[in-house]
Amino acid sequence: MSYQQLRSQMVKTQLIARDITDPHVIMAFKKVPREKFVPSRLMNQAYHDRPLPIGEDQTISQPYVVAKMCQLLKLKGDEKVLDVGTGSGYQAAILSKLAKKVISLETIVSLALNAKKTLQEIGCNNVEVYQQDAKFGFSTEAPFDAIVSAASSAKIPQTWKSQLAVNGRIVMPLKRGSHQELVRITRLENKWKVENFGSVAFVPLV
Repeated sequence: MSYQQLRSQMVKTQLIARDITDPHVIMAFKKVPREKFVPSRLMNQAYHDRPLPIGEDQTISQPYVVAKMCQLLKLKGDEKVLDVGTGSGYQAAILSKLAKKVISLETIVSLALNAKKTLQEIGCNNVEVYQQDAKFGFSTEAPFDAIVSAASSAKIPQTWKSQLAVNGRIVMPLKRGSHQELVRITRLENKWKVENFGSVAFVPLV
């Protein structure tokens, strides 16, 4: 079976069969070649329903989890998004199909360089990857319409809140005692709305 066939099968059985209904998210997953974002020795597992190691004790997230987070962002196509924890670059590639511009931050030099190279190779020209501490956000491009984090934290960094536009959304895993919960935080005019979407497991924000 070709990678394109495996990709179509993944979209059907892992995303649509669950609760991924946003047509833009579904189309993005059909377009982005996940096999390009995993080590060559794992390319035959690129469309398996689980995370895979990408080196430096990091992983590329399970496709469904990436889709769930992207769907929760409710992107329409004209937004500027801050992507925290570039990792392999796969989520940034998906976001590139859903938003106008993506700023992606990665603390680990080798991962940032590899992701930047892969994203350029597949033509994601609206993604900029920077190697820096993501806890400080990216003030020169603020405000952001959406912020998504592939790393967990006990609290939402204040810098992210300050760099989020009104009606903007943050989707991230928050530590709650011994476990993590996927949350969406929406910035309203004078308050914050927090929604919970179940338990998850992510690497910690460093």
